[in-house]
Amino acid sequence: MRSNTRKNIVYSLVLLLMVALVYTWRNREQTPEVTLDEPSEAGKITLAGKTMGTTYNITYLDQENRDFQNSIDSLLVVFNQSLSTYIPDSELSQFNQKDTLEFNLPFFPEILNASKAIYTQTNGAFDPTVGPLVNIWGFGPTGPELKDSVDIQTMVRSVGFDKIEFDNQKVIKKNHEIYLDFSAIAKGQGVDVVGKFLTSKGISNFLVEIGGELVARGTNDKGELWKVGVNRPEEESNASELFSIIALNNRGMATSGNYRNFYVKDSVKISHTIDPKTGYPVRHNLLSATVLAKNCMTADAFATAMMVMGTDEAIKLADSHSELEVFLIFSKPDGTYGSYTSESLKPYLSFITE
Repeated sequence: MRSNTRKNIVYSLVLLLMVALVYTWRNREQTPEVTLDEPSEAGKITLAGKTMGTTYNITYLDQENRDFQNSIDSLLVVFNQSLSTYIPDSELSQFNQKDTLEFNLPFFPEILNASKAIYTQTNGAFDPTVGPLVNIWGFGPTGPELKDSVDIQTMVRSVGFDKIEFDNQKVIKKNHEIYLDFSAIAKGQGVDVVGKFLTSKGISNFLVEIGGELVARGTNDKGELWKVGVNRPEEESNASELFSIIALNNRGMATSGNYRNFYVKDSVKISHTIDPKTGYPVRHNLLSATVLAKNCMTADAFATAMMVMGTDEAIKLADSHSELEVFLIFSKPDGTYGSYTSESLKPYLSFITE
């Protein structure tokens, strides 16, 4: 236990040093443009920016009116340098190019531990080694690669989170074909990283959102729980078309769905959610899975797993995990929507009536 405590302290010191170095470098190169809305009331700060190929929005209450934009941007630069597949020299990219990696930053071992736990709890439905299949089906960095010569079943044999070994210092491939991609959990972890940063600064009331994944703590400027919407699961719907609203009581929240990220080939809709066991895009009636958990990283991974499983198995998984709150939207045979809500979520959920 003392050894783990010392490691956590070392990781924290390394993280703080990296943030400081990146912040100093950025300020030498340029004066960042700060996106800071004028608070409508004293102490309410709203920040917005870009990271991980998407956008972020952060609202927090601070009577000192402190602006953390530069610090958060620098922190996210360090985070991406660890786990991005789009940065050639990130820790993750380095590991994918070889068989062993020794960690320099704390994010990699944290996400590995979380991934292993959820991989086990979902019987492999959540699997960060599914990346090569995601790429082959056209949802990776390089676009569609699927050819008639590709043997999906051969590729499936090289997928499986049990084909790597790791501890708090390094990660090793047991199969050199393994390729890790944390896109189904990393945004959630990034949300948590920003949330922990705000907490370390004494901020107890905040809402952090990165690419639709969220974590909320405390209350908003009206003294109410932070409220967020769940989109209607329709291809042409926009962010203002909501199916329901959820009040977040100190929870992380993530939504996964197949209704937007897809393409059509030979009149068949190809979903971006790939089943790690079959190697093929899923085909079922589950349209959207929203999961609330103690942190956003956990919610993110479970939401992905449920979209792999489909409605019935997702409900079974939700019922077996009382620490999660789950909201599912699925299509019914008559073309209308059905939904499932965990009992513990019902007091915090309201539906939008048309």
